[in-house]
Amino acid sequence: MEKLEQQLRFLLELDKQKKIVRQTYLADGSRKEGDAEHAWHLAVMAFLLADYANEKIDVLKTIKMVLLHDVIEIDAGDTYAYDTCGLKTKQERELKAAERIYGMLPEEQKMEYRALWDEFEARETPEAKFARALDNVQPILLNHASGGRSWREHEVKKSQVMNRNAYTHEGSETLWEYIRNIIEENVKQGNLQDA
Repeated sequence: MEKLEQQLRFLLELDKQKKIVRQTYLADGSRKEGDAEHAWHLAVMAFLLADYANEKIDVLKTIKMVLLHDVIEIDAGDTYAYDTCGLKTKQERELKAAERIYGMLPEEQKMEYRALWDEFEARETPEAKFARALDNVQPILLNHASGGRSWREHEVKKSQVMNRNAYTHEGSETLWEYIRNIIEENVKQGNLQDA
């Protein structure tokens, strides 16, 4: 029963992820998306778009990775991709959060899920490269659909989006080519500053 109790405590802890609000708006621009919604969206993208990964991937492993990659934000908070101050302390906050949150699990699952998080962060395996590409593509798709709402609110520059996506092509050349066109279109529409 101890194992089950640990797993159930972890699941209840994950419920907190539903309250974490990100800076990206839903496609219709009605409100900002939550962390749990983001993870769900990435999981669907992982199996739906798996054919566009540059290398063959283990789809179930990738789904687990994207579902678990942001649970650390329960403690660390969501750091906006273009928040230069927040990015300075992000790694320290997230490592501390990973220790606590994954540490709630039974040892075998703790090791597996923490390893998936570390793998996602390292961006070295085909699954991690594709998962990271999806994590970068998803907010671009939502920004595009919402008329660049969060980009305009934060006065985001094209160069910032390009820098954030410097490795997206490693996960999927096809998706990278597609979103590059979206980025250019949003510069033309004035949703991204051309700098």
